[in-house]
Amino acid sequence: MSQQAIDQITRAITGFDQRVQAAADSSFANMSPCEGWTARDVVGHVTNNLRNTTAGLTGGSATDVSSDEDIRVAWNGAREALLAAASTADLSVNIDGPFGPMPAEQFLGRIIATDLLVHTWDLARSIGADEALPVDLVEGAYSGLKPMDAMLRRPGVFSAKVEPPAGADMQTEFLCFLGRNV
Repeated sequence: MSQQAIDQITRAITGFDQRVQAAADSSFANMSPCEGWTARDVVGHVTNNLRNTTAGLTGGSATDVSSDEDIRVAWNGAREALLAAASTADLSVNIDGPFGPMPAEQFLGRIIATDLLVHTWDLARSIGADEALPVDLVEGAYSGLKPMDAMLRRPGVFSAKVEPPAGADMQTEFLCFLGRNV
């Protein structure tokens, strides 16, 4: 199971990374689908999550992305640090997350991978990049989130669900479930 979580997080990181690397520097100022956030804010949020997760895996500490930090450089460093840490870490250790402590394997495979997926779409939408997400990752994330619906609606987690259009595909349903207007 640990290798499955590593593979899952690696694929999610790769998808997000493709959008970060494809973004023109000027597009980081574009507004994102996340209310009040620019594309840079989305990348900063994901970078901070990876930094905090790496700190949880290594017993280190993390600092948030500063306003004057080059966002692409910050992302690249966080990406590499997490991938290196995940490949050697004891994934049975608990990491503090938004719903309390949970085993690193579960945290990576569920929480961080899901966060990366939805923010990959947010970033793609804001910079005009490919918005398609891996169907199997979407299916896994969506099935894992449905039972947590009430917890997801807490302030600072996700917005209210949006009704998906009739005949919506799995990605659209997933994004609408997370409060995105697709």
